[in-house]
Amino acid sequence: MKSAHLKIVNDPIYGFIRIPYESIFRLIEHPYFQRLRRIRQLGMTHLVYPGAHHTRFHHALGAMHLMGEAIETLRSKGHTITHEEAESVSIAILLHDIGHGPFSHALEDSIVPGIKHEEISGLFMDQLNNDFQGELSMAIEIFNDRYPKRFLHQLVSGQLDVDRLDYLTRDSFFTGVSEGVISHDRIIKMLEICGDELAIEEKGIYSIEKFIVARRLMYWQVYLHKTVVCAEQLLISILRRAKELRKQGTSLFSTPALAIFLDRVYTKSDFLNDKTLLATFAELDDSDITTSVKQWSKHPDFILSELCRRMMNRRLFKIILQRDKFDETYIQSERDRVIQEYNLKKDEIDYFVLNGTLVNNAYDTRNDKINILLKNGKVLDIADAADTLNIKSISGPIEKYYLSFPKKVRE
Repeated sequence: MKSAHLKIVNDPIYGFIRIPYESIFRLIEHPYFQRLRRIRQLGMTHLVYPGAHHTRFHHALGAMHLMGEAIETLRSKGHTITHEEAESVSIAILLHDIGHGPFSHALEDSIVPGIKHEEISGLFMDQLNNDFQGELSMAIEIFNDRYPKRFLHQLVSGQLDVDRLDYLTRDSFFTGVSEGVISHDRIIKMLEICGDELAIEEKGIYSIEKFIVARRLMYWQVYLHKTVVCAEQLLISILRRAKELRKQGTSLFSTPALAIFLDRVYTKSDFLNDKTLLATFAELDDSDITTSVKQWSKHPDFILSELCRRMMNRRLFKIILQRDKFDETYIQSERDRVIQEYNLKKDEIDYFVLNGTLVNNAYDTRNDKINILLKNGKVLDIADAADTLNIKSISGPIEKYYLSFPKKVRE
């Protein structure tokens, strides 16, 4: 008899997708996972692309669906993936982003500095494993790349994982940026395994070339779009100022969960030693930040209120993006101008003049690579196998430098 828990969900990208296991259904129902409904997938990108309001919840379900497609493809080609392995790798991809904090990557190093979201995902998975009496043990092994069949981990986290296949497809759809459209279905149909590593059949090589080009374009047009960077840096500055004021003993509105992380910097050891800390982090979502920013826009501290008003009303700083480093004389001239126009102290200027580096790495071979299985049985890196595009030329990291500051009063 079919379980009542094996439901279907209507996804805007893939249509009706199936919840394949009761364990998956119970994990989706858990408050830790339901929280992902309240965290935007693309941080502040909606300020540039108004449709980009999709959430980590959407993405996790989509990645789980693609994982099911990948498992079906590999089984059809004679590779053994047991029921338990299929269920576990599906759990691993479902929970791979559960550790994201408010606004996803935008505040990754602001809420809990020095702890990556993957590490917090691992903490959540360990806690859920306790709650589910060890049902997630194999999923955790796969997630941490400790399971003997390494290709299962590569499906979760690798150069050609289903995570990337979903977020490129989904982010392209919700932003309307057509350059990010990839042939996710064909790529999955071309999956193979060679020596316990994922590979792509030779006839799928053009889909992989397009995939790499799409990643490069999506980073410049969406993830590292200069206005998105400007908005995210503004939000980071707001949190930094709020923390500074709390450190000085200044009264400041915040939700109870956010107050915990404004008042102190926590390490991974703190999370391991204090189980209530993870539960407090699980209470955080985008609404904690947006509500606080709205309240802080009326705060008597000029820096905090000015930054918050700018965020609320989308009066973002001007931002310049270029290939070459900025001349220090030019940076200093803007700093001096802003200090004078806003009557700032010298130690306050870093809230208003921001500069840094952006890195776009479409294909990073340092830890993993995309294998192409040729018809003669030989395996080549995509960078060596590609013949229509010089993949090597776009595979390496490209750096650009940004400088962000308030426009001149008369501009």
